[in-house]
Amino acid sequence: MADRAILHCDCNNFFASVELISRPELRNQPVAVTGDPENRHGIILAKNELAKSAGVKTAETIWQAKQKCPNLICLPSHHKLYSDYSRRINQIYFQYTDLIDPFSVDESFLDITGSLKMLKMTPHEVADELRRRVRVEIGITISVGVSFCKVFAKLGSDYKKPDATTEITRENMADIVFPLPASDLLFVGKRTFEALKRLGIWTIGDIAHADRALLTRVIGSSGDLLWRYANGLDDEPVTPYYVKRDAKSVGNGMTFKRDIMGKDEIRIGISELADDVSTRLRAIGKKGYVIAIQIKTPNFKVVQKQRKMNKPTWLQSVISEECMALFETVFSYSSPVRSLTITVSDLIDAGREEEQMSIFAGPDENDNEKKETIESAIDDIRHKFGHGSIHLGLHEKKEIGVDHSKKSE
Repeated sequence: MADRAILHCDCNNFFASVELISRPELRNQPVAVTGDPENRHGIILAKNELAKSAGVKTAETIWQAKQKCPNLICLPSHHKLYSDYSRRINQIYFQYTDLIDPFSVDESFLDITGSLKMLKMTPHEVADELRRRVRVEIGITISVGVSFCKVFAKLGSDYKKPDATTEITRENMADIVFPLPASDLLFVGKRTFEALKRLGIWTIGDIAHADRALLTRVIGSSGDLLWRYANGLDDEPVTPYYVKRDAKSVGNGMTFKRDIMGKDEIRIGISELADDVSTRLRAIGKKGYVIAIQIKTPNFKVVQKQRKMNKPTWLQSVISEECMALFETVFSYSSPVRSLTITVSDLIDAGREEEQMSIFAGPDENDNEKKETIESAIDDIRHKFGHGSIHLGLHEKKEIGVDHSKKSE
């Protein structure tokens, strides 16, 4: 069977590149797109090549960036504009294949295997043509990885930037992929990389040649997945663009306009987040087993904790109570909190494992059914009259300057 032809198209410095389309006079100056300092989101979201060469890094604070690059020009972000440009770019991709899977707002996987005969081009030639068209028609550059699987295609797009095509084949994979740091491989996070280093594994080649059973024993099931990825044994398909994707988790975070502390303020913040998450879970018909909380301090230290429930839930009250309990196990109410994030994962369809209610059901089960009825009724009221038409009483006790900063699904 012939290999697939997979592309990973990655827009270079996307947010900054989009902003500079309307600000061409800034093209020869170091530019960064930042969050809103007034709402305490004063971090670097994206930067152009000149800022990057000056040492400016994504996710660092504005003041840290300006210490490295005093003449750095900071522009506010416009996320709707970025989404519009993302759609326009994907429309170009659609002229080559309908197997397009957006990985994020600025990245997409393309499977062009079935299009090559019609296009009368090699995969490398298609990648070069896409780079040219996006540069000319949209005004930004992309880097494209070409390979026989998604994992190596993504490594290819990261291998050389900006505006480059890198093809990784079975013949050159040992030369290109194996010397790369293990942290470059998809799903190797900081914690996993530390575990790999303790095994003497530093590169993707080290993973590929490692004992498969040892990786599984030390890292868990993801160890076997990483071994397969490192060896190019990735057969995950490219999902068509318009196929509805099941959410793997639902989460929301907020950065407060001032640091909060004390049980009352923490409870208000958690309650607000849990209300949003539970509403969205019910909207997509999902319940979750795993509840997680992430706490960020004023000096950007991150503390997180999660718990797997015996029964899945989409109840605001349960999510809120669990997060308060998790908070108490890892943090102190007397310490200031900059931001909070709540996530519910390990989702299932709500109708798949409905609790069996009977005359023998305990008080907790019956209580949960009543709560679900109440919270569903709140959803109906908000749908008809707007989200602000009804609030949980707790939210009215104290204003803490909530600013919703991120949602995930």
